[in-house]
Amino acid sequence: MSSYDIIVLGSGPGGYVTAIRASQLGFKTAIVEKESLGGVCLNWGCIPTKALLKSAQVFEYLQHAEDYGLKVKEADKDFKAVVARSRDVAAGMSKGVNFLMKKNKIDVLEGYGTLLPGKKISVKDKTDKVTEHQAKHIIIATGARSRELPSLPQDGEKIIGYREAMTLKKQPKSLLVVGSGAIGIEFAYFYNAMGTEVTVVEFLPNIVPVEDEEVSKQLARTFKKQGIKIMTSSEVTAVDTSGDGVIATVKTEKGDKELEADIVLSAVGIKSNIENIGLENVGIKTDRDKILVDDYYQTNIPGYYAIGDVTPGQALAHVASAEGILCVEKLAGMHVEPLDYGNIPGCTYCMPEVASVGLTEKQAIEKGLDIKVGKFPFSASGKAQASGNPDGFVKVIFDAKYGEWLGCHMIGAGVTDMIAEAVVGRKLETTGHEILKAVHPHPTMSEAVMEAVADAYDEVIHL
Repeated sequence: MSSYDIIVLGSGPGGYVTAIRASQLGFKTAIVEKESLGGVCLNWGCIPTKALLKSAQVFEYLQHAEDYGLKVKEADKDFKAVVARSRDVAAGMSKGVNFLMKKNKIDVLEGYGTLLPGKKISVKDKTDKVTEHQAKHIIIATGARSRELPSLPQDGEKIIGYREAMTLKKQPKSLLVVGSGAIGIEFAYFYNAMGTEVTVVEFLPNIVPVEDEEVSKQLARTFKKQGIKIMTSSEVTAVDTSGDGVIATVKTEKGDKELEADIVLSAVGIKSNIENIGLENVGIKTDRDKILVDDYYQTNIPGYYAIGDVTPGQALAHVASAEGILCVEKLAGMHVEPLDYGNIPGCTYCMPEVASVGLTEKQAIEKGLDIKVGKFPFSASGKAQASGNPDGFVKVIFDAKYGEWLGCHMIGAGVTDMIAEAVVGRKLETTGHEILKAVHPHPTMSEAVMEAVADAYDEVIHL
C-alpha cells in the first residue's frame, strides 16, 4: 500500500490546484482521476465553452464586417470544425495539467476512487484492478454534473445536458434552453449566433436571476434584438420525444403552451458528485446534496476534507481553486483566514458579457443600508463606441456613510476581465473616493468603472 501526506480525489480546477499547492508546500501528494485531468472545467466546461463562444463571436464580426468599413464575401461557418477546435483547446489544456503534475512530482492515480475508513482510498482502474492507498489527509474534490429534472429526463440525444451541447455532430435548426443561469445563457448565445432558432425558458421572473435586476433586463433586451426568444416565469412541465424532435409543454402565467424544437438543453443547475465515493463507509456528514465542512474544509471525520462543488459555497471553478489552496495552507500551519464568500466574482461569457461581485441594489436596500448608486453606460464610452460594442453599463453601489464598496455589476464587452478591479478594491476595503481619484487610462472600457463611481458621488463628467 502506497502512502502519501495528501491524496486528492478529483482533478478539476479544485483538485489539481490543491495538489500543486500541496506539493509546493512540501507534502508528498497524489491525485485520483477516473477520466481526464482537468475535470469538467477543462474538458467539458469553462475552457471548451469559451472556445465555442469565441468562434460565435468571430462569426458575428464577419457578418457585421460592413459596420467596420470592411467587406467579407460569403462568410459561413463549419459547425463540425467549430466543435473540433473547442475539443482541441480542451485537449491541450488537459495535457498542460498533466505536465504540471509531472513538474510538481505529483503521482496521478488513474481510476475510480472510493473512500475507506482509516484515511485510505481504493482506486479501481480500467482493467478493474483495485489498489489501496493511504494518506495523512484526503481531500474530496469530485465536483458536480448536470442536474436532471423529473419532467426533463436527459436521453443524450433529444434532451441533453452541457456535455452533449458542446459536441453535437449536427447543428440543430431549433433549440429550447431550459434554465437561464450561466450555462444556459452561454449556450443560448452560441447557438443563436451560429444560426439556430433559440428559445430560453426561465422559471423565475428574470433571466440570469442571480444578477442585479437592471443587468438581467438589459441582457434580455439585447438577446431579443439578437433574435433569441425569452420566456420568464415559465416552466417546462412535460416533454414528448416520440416524433422527429421534441414537443415541450410550458406552463406560463397565461396558461400552457406547446413549443417544438429539434433539441432541448436542460440547464437547470448542477448535482454534486457525492454518490458512490464512500462517504457512507467513512461516516462523512452531508446535507442537501453537499458535504458539510468547517471554515478550513475539514469534514466531521478527522483527516478527510472537501472542497469545490461538493461543498455549500458557490459552484465556481475559481472558488474551488481558492478553497483547495486555503485548505492545504492551513494543513501546512500557515496563517490563513476563511474565504470571504461575499467577495466572489461571477461571470457569464455570452455577448454582451455579464460580471458582478457583492450585493445587488435590491439586496443592499433589503439590508436597510443607506446607499449611493452610480451607473455609466458604455454608449457614453469612447472605447466602446470605437469598438462597436456600445451595449451595456457599469453599475456600482456604495455605503453612503463610510464609502464601502458594496457591489459592482457590469454588462458589456470584456467586462469579465474588468470585474477584478472591484474584487481587489473590496478586498482592500477601498472607498468610492479612492476609486474615483485613481486615474484610469483613456480610452478604455475600464474607465467606465471610474465614471460609474463618479456618478454615484455626483461628479460624473461624461454624462
